[in-house]
Amino acid sequence: MLIYYGHPFSSYTWKVLIALYEKEIDFDYRSVDPAFPDHMPELRAHWPVGQFPLLVHDGVPYFESSIIIEYLDHLAAEPRLIPQDFDAALKVRFFDRIFDNHVMGRMQAVVADAIRGPENHVATIVEQSQAALETVYGWLDKELAGGGWATPHGFTLADCAAAPSLFYADWVHQIPERYENLRAYRARLLAHPSISRCVEDARPYRAYFPLGAPERD
Repeated sequence: MLIYYGHPFSSYTWKVLIALYEKEIDFDYRSVDPAFPDHMPELRAHWPVGQFPLLVHDGVPYFESSIIIEYLDHLAAEPRLIPQDFDAALKVRFFDRIFDNHVMGRMQAVVADAIRGPENHVATIVEQSQAALETVYGWLDKELAGGGWATPHGFTLADCAAAPSLFYADWVHQIPERYENLRAYRARLLAHPSISRCVEDARPYRAYFPLGAPERD
């Protein structure tokens, strides 16, 4: 059986969980929440950096969320989350990077500023991150004008990345109403069974969010 280390409130943990749920792969979920003090030392034994999520299969560790999902496609071919066709796969990987770097990354910069506390607040970081989110929201709104999922290739790695990044980014810098396509896409994501499961499982941990978790989701 696969061993999966992560935290129910972690965005990148969600990204891989969504893939695991889509593929209906059995796994041993070891939460690294402080309530389970043995799990983080286990994780560090495999990956001294201590970052999660981390997947262990037959004693071999796999880390970095996109790599883990690619490995899951190797283990269970259906449903495929990265298309076999080169052009389609490139499109999916492109959107995966957009959501991780330009949505998730900017959101996390604002969250990290809040965690540092008011005495270490850096207004420039927050302002630049929120401005960058506004820009990428506008770009995504145009790209997603056709409805459906992130790419024309069904539910993929790109949507696994989009769900947690847009979920939390909207808490940091709410998607304006004028971006109807992006708001509708976020709503479709949150209604999808594998994603709604992550939302509900994370609900008990919302007090961890340093900016205060809104009640709308």
